[in-house]
Amino acid sequence: MNPRRVTRHAVMELRMLLRNGEQLLLAFAIPLGLLLGGLAWGAGFGLDLAVFPASVVAVATWSTAFTSLAVATGFERRYGVLERLVATPLTRADLIAGKALAATALVLVQSVLLTAVALGCGWRPAWTLAGTLSALLAVGLAIAAFAGLGLLLAGTLKAEVTLALANLVYLAGLALGGLIADQPPWLPTAALGAALRAASAGAFVPLPLLVLAAWAAVLTLIARKAFRWTS
Repeated sequence: MNPRRVTRHAVMELRMLLRNGEQLLLAFAIPLGLLLGGLAWGAGFGLDLAVFPASVVAVATWSTAFTSLAVATGFERRYGVLERLVATPLTRADLIAGKALAATALVLVQSVLLTAVALGCGWRPAWTLAGTLSALLAVGLAIAAFAGLGLLLAGTLKAEVTLALANLVYLAGLALGGLIADQPPWLPTAALGAALRAASAGAFVPLPLLVLAAWAAVLTLIARKAFRWTS
């Protein structure tokens, strides 16, 4: 894996994401709407508003690193964009790392924006050094896991199937995957939600980080082995 190639590819991927209105809607409008709606009316539905913004950051990470990545890559593969990359020095590992790095940059912007809006609405997290470091690590590992899953779908299935399945998995993760409500942290979505909520309360919980590290290693390895450049 070449760091220079990975960086150049990540910059290109980020530019493409920022030019896509549908991806921007998924990346910014939906998480912001969820955040503002939850802070305004979530208490009536039993949401813990002290940690709810952290859950929204988890949702934003899930939507960007999995859904957006899977759908965009699936159609790049269908229309021959990836096939043209075969003629360049870019390897599978470079491609996966570049896409994950672009997703990381976008998630960073999302996280800063969502945190700023939440603070402006009165959110007061109990940040600690250990909690903050664990949150950063959790997001990084989650991006690797989600990107691995997204690229596994996009690199092995037809674009239309990837589109349908990625959106179905996204909604399932949103509703049942522990991103917003606490669940045992065995799924990567539940582990990310648990880690970020704990961090916003000033706590450090190692189990979700271990689960995320395991998912990241497994899904990245499978995606690297199974990804096909052409349909």
